[in-house]
Amino acid sequence: MRIRKAVLPVAGMGTRVLPASKVIPKEMLPLVDKPTLQYIVEEAVAAGIEEIIFVTTRSKRSIEDHFDSTPELEQLLKRKGKHKELEEVLRVRTMARYVAVRQPEPLGLGHAILCARDLVDDEPFVVMLGDDLVAPETPCLPRMMEIHEQYGGSVLSLFTSPPEEISAFGVVAAQDVDDDTVKVTHLVEKPAPEEAPSNLAVAGRYILTPDIFDLIEQTPPGKGGEIQITDALEMQAQSGQCYGLRFNGIRYDTGNPLGLVTTTIAYALKRPELAPALRDYMRQVLRNS
Repeated sequence: MRIRKAVLPVAGMGTRVLPASKVIPKEMLPLVDKPTLQYIVEEAVAAGIEEIIFVTTRSKRSIEDHFDSTPELEQLLKRKGKHKELEEVLRVRTMARYVAVRQPEPLGLGHAILCARDLVDDEPFVVMLGDDLVAPETPCLPRMMEIHEQYGGSVLSLFTSPPEEISAFGVVAAQDVDDDTVKVTHLVEKPAPEEAPSNLAVAGRYILTPDIFDLIEQTPPGKGGEIQITDALEMQAQSGQCYGLRFNGIRYDTGNPLGLVTTTIAYALKRPELAPALRDYMRQVLRNS
C-alpha cells in the first residue's frame, strides 16, 4: 500500500530554545526566511506524501495558520505586483492537504501519535519529528518506503551516535539484512551510555504500520513518565516487524540554540543569492576573532 499520510507531532513546549519558544512555536522559528516546519513538510511532499496531520496544542495555532489561506495577504501581494512572493505563499498552502488534531496533555510522543489515529485510519504512515531536518540532497524517506515495501513492518531511520550523545535518543539493537538495512531486535529509550545496546540511534523519521496504535494503547508510561513510541516499537521488534535504514545522509538538529544557528547557516549557504555574501561575512568574523 502506498504511503500517503505523514503525522507531525508538534505539541511539545520547546523548552530547550526558551525564551524564543515562549510565544512562537519552536517549529515556527525561521531558518533563513522559512519556518523550520515548512522544510519538513516539503521533505514529506517530495517523498510523495499527500496529507499532513499536525498534532498540536492550543498554544500552536500559528502552525495551522501558516499553512492556511491568507486572502488579505494574497490580495496585497497581487495588488503590489509581488508575483514571486505570491507564488510562494500559494505553493505553501496547496502543496499538501493539511489537517490538525490536538494533544490535550503532554503525555509523550507515543500518545501524540495515538491522537492521530482516527485521521490515519488503517494504513501505514510516516512520522516526522519537528526539530530533526534532513538535507533535501540526501533524503531518507524514499529509501525507507522501499524497505517497507520489501519487508513490511515499521521502518526507522537510524544514525551512528557518538557515545556522549547516545542518552538523548532511542537506541536499537539490530541485525544486518542488506547493505543499508537492518532488522531491529530491541529498542531502549534514552539509555545511559554503558547500557546502550548499540550506537544506532533513531533519527526522527519513522514509517509505522497501523497496528502501532493498539500497541501504544497497551504501553504504560515509561522514561520520564511519558508514553514512549520506543516502548511500542519494542513490541513490534519482538514480533519481528521492525526494520531500520542505516542513514548516512545529512541531518540537522534544530532543537537547541547551537543547532538552530548552525542549521540556519547551512541552509543559507545552499542559497546562491545569499551564499557569497555570507561566506565573506564569515571570513571577516574569523579574521577579527
